[in-house]
Amino acid sequence: MAKLNPFPEEGELVVGTVREVQNFGALVTLEEYPGKEGFCHIREVAPGWVKRIRDYVREQQRVVCKVMGVDQKKGHVDLSIKAVNDHQRREAIQAWKNEQKADNMLKILAEREKTTPEKILASHGRQLIETFGTLYAAFQEAAEYGEEAFKQESITGAWIPGFVAFAKENIQQSFVDITGFLDVQHPGSDGVKHVSKALKAAEKSEFEDVTIEVAYMGAPHYRVTVKAPDFKIAETELGKASDRAIQAIQKAGGSGAFHRELEKPKAA
Repeated sequence: MAKLNPFPEEGELVVGTVREVQNFGALVTLEEYPGKEGFCHIREVAPGWVKRIRDYVREQQRVVCKVMGVDQKKGHVDLSIKAVNDHQRREAIQAWKNEQKADNMLKILAEREKTTPEKILASHGRQLIETFGTLYAAFQEAAEYGEEAFKQESITGAWIPGFVAFAKENIQQSFVDITGFLDVQHPGSDGVKHVSKALKAAEKSEFEDVTIEVAYMGAPHYRVTVKAPDFKIAETELGKASDRAIQAIQKAGGSGAFHRELEKPKAA
């Protein structure tokens, strides 16, 4: 699925394919922006000094880059591979795969309704992309919330029931839950306030598809549950959540510790 805008925006993560590797950088075809290329200078390929660029990138390699600058008049897009961390790379690749799936779903939906993907896009597809960010996200919202997803956005049309039914048939919501335990305590008279702040810090998620919940188990024990798209992401976010809580309580003069299993009381 091509983006609605002809060029990416500065700071955006883009999926690309390395077309040509040169001594001083790599030319990257932008998969989501037809006819557009970007350039990743050798200093943006990897952290530190890069002696041989081909040790890091090769032709036809799929890469995720951060857009560092855009000059639409000249058609220049400056890219950085090293500015993308592993989590961002996984998310960007998954989002790109999701949009490929959305493209196929759109074709099947068009055949079912005896029309064309282009006509669906012109009728309401572009509105869905503008509202939900991507076509796949629109399918996801329809699958999870049904027609209510469109009512909340004041989107109307006779096409909605068919779109919702199709989304529910083709979108499977898959997430994993993992659990860990925090011991958080503070000796001061205002200790409850500091503990509460530390636990709220743990629940702050920087990703829309990751939820973190903290439940009271009996002082000073708290259960931390992370729901995420896959196990590796869940593990990473559980570690970050625990670190945030521990750092917050230690900064306030308290103590904190993380355990994968709830520790049993020691025998007397």
